[in-house]
Amino acid sequence: MRILSTAPHIRSRRTTKCIMLDVLIALLPAAAAGIVYFGWEAAVIIAVSMASAALTEFVWYLIEHKVWSNGKETLKAFAVQFDYTSLVTGLLLALCLPANIEGWHMPLLGSIFAVGVVKMLFGGTGKNIVNPAIAGRIFLFISFTLMTNYPAANFGPIGANSLADLQTGATSLTSGLHGGGQLSAIDLFLGTGVAGCIGETCKLALLVGFVYLCVRGVVKWYLPLLYIVVTGLFAVALEGFNFAYFLPSILSGGLILGACFMATDYVTTPKSTLGNIIYFVALGLLTAGLRKATQIEVVSFCILLMNFLVFLIDIAIKPRPFGYVRAKKEAKK
Repeated sequence: MRILSTAPHIRSRRTTKCIMLDVLIALLPAAAAGIVYFGWEAAVIIAVSMASAALTEFVWYLIEHKVWSNGKETLKAFAVQFDYTSLVTGLLLALCLPANIEGWHMPLLGSIFAVGVVKMLFGGTGKNIVNPAIAGRIFLFISFTLMTNYPAANFGPIGANSLADLQTGATSLTSGLHGGGQLSAIDLFLGTGVAGCIGETCKLALLVGFVYLCVRGVVKWYLPLLYIVVTGLFAVALEGFNFAYFLPSILSGGLILGACFMATDYVTTPKSTLGNIIYFVALGLLTAGLRKATQIEVVSFCILLMNFLVFLIDIAIKPRPFGYVRAKKEAKK
């Protein structure tokens, strides 16, 4: 008689809590850069978002496990099982929001929706069918006009004579898509003078965190790179193979943030290597194509759409079972 159990079958010291702690550490440079660039407003948005996400999971757990019947044991159990996933969701959501203190309620409502509806309602960690932070951002985007009001970073473009060019309005990507003034590649890379979300300005900070995740073995380096390169090349093709569009297309908007920290979510990506390659190539094509068609940033919508298609990719491309040995063909007589 064979006894079968559900995956994973390989024991390791690396737990979900350890992986989520690595992700939090990797996001710290982007969070710090956002606070430096946008000031105390960004710090408030990040704090409210993370606190709301953790508190939502806490309250849900207490109600689900009937804290009123055995309060002390329930609190201990929550502390033991808390795996930092809600903190990661809250921080990612905050980095996708504008540093606009008038919208302090947005990280609160977005975190409650992301953790309570998208994560806990479907069973908790590992059960969500879409990325909670992405879903929370889209929920806020379609609910509040303040989501389209982006302050520029407190640092003017390199070489600018003053801060007079800084403004509040559309993102630098949207302005470029509509034929407006375009910042230089170095400004886009460092985030100087960039109007956008808290975490999408300084690409250098995002890449530092990404390198950390690669070194720790949390993500595969080539998958986000594939997404970014395909987006840039397809954007070039859509503009008549004008390679002047390559760097602006990959350094503008939330592409690097989404590629490195959201599209790589274990739960919402295919199980096979080939499936992941198809997934990230499709993300690149969708992002460049929909940016061109809609003239707005669409990274979050593309990731959400592909999250819904992951199960189809897994059905079409089944991963080879561990220990599988291909049957040898019989020799012809």
